Amino acid sequence: MSTDTTTTRSTATRSTATRSTATRSTATRSTADPASAVQPTAQTQPTQPTQPSQRRAATRAGRVLSGLIIAFLTFDFVGKLLQLQPVVEGTVGLGFSASSVVPIGVMLGVAVVLFAIPRTTFLGALFITAYLGGAVCANFRAELPIAGYVLSPVYVAVVMWAGLFLRSGRLRALLANGR
Repeated sequence: MSTDTTTTRSTATRSTATRSTATRSTATRSTADPASAVQPTAQTQPTQPTQPSQRRAATRAGRVLSGLIIAFLTFDFVGKLLQLQPVVEGTVGLGFSASSVVPIGVMLGVAVVLFAIPRTTFLGALFITAYLGGAVCANFRAELPIAGYVLSPVYVAVVMWAGLFLRSGRLRALLANGR
């Protein structure tokens, strides 16, 4: 064996021994003195793992809730576009003119289509929330009972956002992290 090979092997053995000693001393230090232990950073903090089956169930439930909202609001805007007699009478009873029924239906239809498209679902949800806020105002102005009529658009909005929360990982992460 040559001298260079022996020197290289002994250097490698010393550096391995030094590394294992340093690791042992760090481990001893961290268990003996909790203050000297390395605190996990935001990137390395353990997170609560969500089971894939739980995520799939939440996504499925969110899609069902969103589908119900889409169906309900589609029924509403189609009735306005077709100017069905009960829809027109109800809108006029809230203080709107009969000529405003179709434009209101078009606005709601656009909002529902935006909500139904995955890429624009947040924009659609905001648009529907604004529409439902107007419905609360119209019902309140017409002096309808609070729990049954005035707050019913709020109930619809809560179900819509719950469905969106369950089916959207981005929204869950935004609400969990605040960013």
